[in-house]
Amino acid sequence: MTIIAVANSKGGVGKSTLAVHLAAWLDKQGHRVTLADCDTQQSSSQWIREAAPQVKALCLRDPDDIINDLPMLAQDTDFVVADGPGSLAETSRALLLVADSAIVPCKASMLEIRALDAATKVLRQAQKIRSGMPRATIVLSMVGKNYRLTQDMHEAAALLKLPIARTFMTLRQIYADAPGQAAVVWKLGSRAREAAAEVDRLFHELLPEAVGGIRSDAMRRQPAVS
Repeated sequence: MTIIAVANSKGGVGKSTLAVHLAAWLDKQGHRVTLADCDTQQSSSQWIREAAPQVKALCLRDPDDIINDLPMLAQDTDFVVADGPGSLAETSRALLLVADSAIVPCKASMLEIRALDAATKVLRQAQKIRSGMPRATIVLSMVGKNYRLTQDMHEAAALLKLPIARTFMTLRQIYADAPGQAAVVWKLGSRAREAAAEVDRLFHELLPEAVGGIRSDAMRRQPAVS
């Protein structure tokens, strides 16, 4: 019963792409998943309803509703993936006050990494209140194919006390095409093969405990074996 926030107060960094693919990937692993769309544009909830209709989706934009309803949702599902807004600090704060972990997508440049100092202010406030929770990881997105993570960027991220995932999301046209195709990339055939492998590697890295983790109610009721 885990709440994962995909959060960055800066828009246009690939939050919805990451959130939709994560929710669909967790479903593919056999988990019960809910996608909570906390962005005013409602793009991720519309996309997931077409791409993976078996994943429950709902919109939560009021901070009080997020604080009250997300923990209740987590009682009836294995993972809640919450797509955060590109602004609205109070909504982001509410989301991070209930999330177990946060994925922070960020474009791959020194300017964007430095901008995270402001963009993650709300995250750091939540971590201070909650003694380090939610755990957070930077995921570089829209990365050029010849990109190399520089030492300067490592050091800038270290100052934020946020790790950077080894796997990043390359700038690919297929990610932009996927919503219009009402699909996630692994359902788009051979032209999306590299993107499908990329997101699979990323989610294996971020959530190794979720791989192949089919959780049935019967399994939950089984006593632990000592």
